[in-house]
Amino acid sequence: MVTQRDVARLAGVSVRTVSNVVNNFAYVSEETRAQVQRALDELDYRPNVAARSLNRGRSNLLALVLPLDVPYFTELAAHVVDLAEERGYTVLIDRTEGVAERERQIVMRRDRSALFDGFIFSPLGLSADELRDWAGKCPAVTLGEVRVDGVDHVAIDDTDAARSATAHLAALGRTRIAAIGLVDRPTGNTAAHRSAGYRQALEEAGLPVLPELTVPVLRYQRQDGRRAMERLLDLAQPPDAVFCYNDLLALGAMRAVLARGLRVPEDVAVAGFDGIEEGRFATPPLTTIVPDKEKIAELAVSRLLERVEGDQSPPVQLEAPWRLMVDESTVGMNG
Repeated sequence: MVTQRDVARLAGVSVRTVSNVVNNFAYVSEETRAQVQRALDELDYRPNVAARSLNRGRSNLLALVLPLDVPYFTELAAHVVDLAEERGYTVLIDRTEGVAERERQIVMRRDRSALFDGFIFSPLGLSADELRDWAGKCPAVTLGEVRVDGVDHVAIDDTDAARSATAHLAALGRTRIAAIGLVDRPTGNTAAHRSAGYRQALEEAGLPVLPELTVPVLRYQRQDGRRAMERLLDLAQPPDAVFCYNDLLALGAMRAVLARGLRVPEDVAVAGFDGIEEGRFATPPLTTIVPDKEKIAELAVSRLLERVEGDQSPPVQLEAPWRLMVDESTVGMNG
């Protein structure tokens, strides 16, 4: 294995100078830097990442803790991994599926926390109160709607996004607009924010908020959306549109509508939330809220690495953009 001493000998400089160039430290002249770089290239030098990390007191490992049974998070994870690798970090992914005990084991056990330089964590099972003791013990960024005091946070404006999706349905002339996705648990912040946006849009459109048109679910999966939509179609006055709190629920809802011999969007317009790739290839393609996943990942990784590198500034709440992508599930092929 080529060492820095070998490079120093070929370049005619000290080992310290080679180290400064390898670690991109300042105060090395451009002439000397170029001289060392030629030697590095000629000898095909590869740094000992493990030793360098040990010297810096870091593992160069980041933990990404997500419920990977939802495609939104799978797509987000790909961006996080790519961006972290560009900065020289390896990301290890722990899947939680939103189970509180699993989340607790991953982020609160000291033996696990010691492995990582920092965490990017989207809590679904644990509440902000339960995570209060964890805050500040290691560099971390949380995603989504659970905001923990003392921890940097990245999210989109769920309420405004849900309001936009529901307002789109109302603007199409739909008058019985249902909502699928309310959850009855203390950590269901995402559902609460999207419900608030749904109600706000109906009120702005002069439409009533009808309890029978708001259907709760246990999880945000396709079968939950299908069952909820079947319940809505059994009403004496079924809805003519439905806003689903994620795309999997919307895909399940569309399946239920089509199975009844009805049409999407002619009989029931369907809108989702998350902008997952699967929605673009559904029949019909899904109108949805598209969070900027790449920007969410960029904000989370950048902020976390600032913490890892010693930033002690107060925690921040960062907001990423989103857009409403209108497609055939609400406006038809000629919309």
